[in-house]
Amino acid sequence: MKYMATYDLMESIRLTNAWLGSTAKAACSHPAFGLSMNPLLQLTAAWGEVTERTFQRMQAKPDWNINSVVGADGRDHLVDVIKKLEKPFGDLIHFEVQGRTEKPRKVLLVAPMSGHYATLLRSTVVSLLPDCEVYTTDWHNARDIPVSAGKFDVEDYVLYLVDFMKLLGPDTHVIAVCQPAPLTLAATAYLAEEDPEAQPNSLTLIGGPIDPGAAPTEVTDFGRTVTMGHLEQHVLQRVGFKYAGAGRMVYPGLQQLASFMAMNSEMHSAAFFDQIVRTARGEAHEFDRHNRFYDEYLAVMDMTAEFYMSTVERIFKNREIAQDIFEVNGKRVHIGAITDVAVKTVEGGKDDISAPGQCVAALDLLTGLDDSKKASYLEPGAGHYGIFAGKSWRNNIRPLVLEFIDANMTHERRRMDFANIKSLHAR
Repeated sequence: MKYMATYDLMESIRLTNAWLGSTAKAACSHPAFGLSMNPLLQLTAAWGEVTERTFQRMQAKPDWNINSVVGADGRDHLVDVIKKLEKPFGDLIHFEVQGRTEKPRKVLLVAPMSGHYATLLRSTVVSLLPDCEVYTTDWHNARDIPVSAGKFDVEDYVLYLVDFMKLLGPDTHVIAVCQPAPLTLAATAYLAEEDPEAQPNSLTLIGGPIDPGAAPTEVTDFGRTVTMGHLEQHVLQRVGFKYAGAGRMVYPGLQQLASFMAMNSEMHSAAFFDQIVRTARGEAHEFDRHNRFYDEYLAVMDMTAEFYMSTVERIFKNREIAQDIFEVNGKRVHIGAITDVAVKTVEGGKDDISAPGQCVAALDLLTGLDDSKKASYLEPGAGHYGIFAGKSWRNNIRPLVLEFIDANMTHERRRMDFANIKSLHAR
């Protein structure tokens, strides 16, 4: 019960802060103070507005907000988010573009399960949609999953990816961003041994901890030095009575958010102070840069305790992927079994989460893959976020990833591509 009490206490603190912000905003924005020359009133109202929004965003799952995409015909085509496969801990979704001929590039974007929702990849999806059929993993918030649904650890994660890849078929190109990179590599190796015909055409690993020991960071140092008993005692909690997952042991998203913000506390403090000043001056607005970033950054989700613990122990401490000793359902997964899937790694030169060297280590594990099917790229000035979103991704990395996909597309998809081009010219 102490775990439930702690979880409910954290939720109470969040609600209290949201209420304080709302109260300050309402009180100091009262018309009676309209002619007041005291700047403290405007600043207090602005603090309340920013605070209320901040703590409300921590609970809500963001919407994808991808309404349309411009097609090759110059028209806007509406986008529907369709669930292709629903499972208790995550769904496979397709961004279906209405009225557009199917694109030959079929991409499965594997989103991280590291405290944020899959919508963290919104800009990545938007950048790929004009040229690809985009599918992505949409992981669920553990607090909303009843205990009766069972466990979900790294092995279950791998088996989910296996099911998704089997459904999409062998002409798929998989892009794994950050945390899922090692598990996506394992899922591909699992298919190589169990169902070779279901393997994807290519696999792109972006900023993932394939070998956390290759280049230490604060994240890897934490995973290496902390004890499992300490984690179990101090960071795990049981979901409180407010949610459907009441009683489920989780690693709370609020706990993860606190850790994220502590790593760059000065930057975040300055950003919120500046936003309060802009709000007081009337210069802030609903969709300004601050709100667009923090509406996504502050929206966090809980992870199942077994997934968090097995990630720390098996990926970071024991380095099971890096040492090629990872097992799924008691069966060892050999990374060297991958012989036909082209693999590319992408790293950021200024990545302080998965430093350069951690992801490219995957290529050394692919002992059965010809060197002609291996590729790597280092974006010198990019941080962790920049390698899958923002200027570095759009200008440099995305074109290289699309070239890699095209170079490893099956003949059937190439014929489909040419047919689509002829159809477009015929119009």
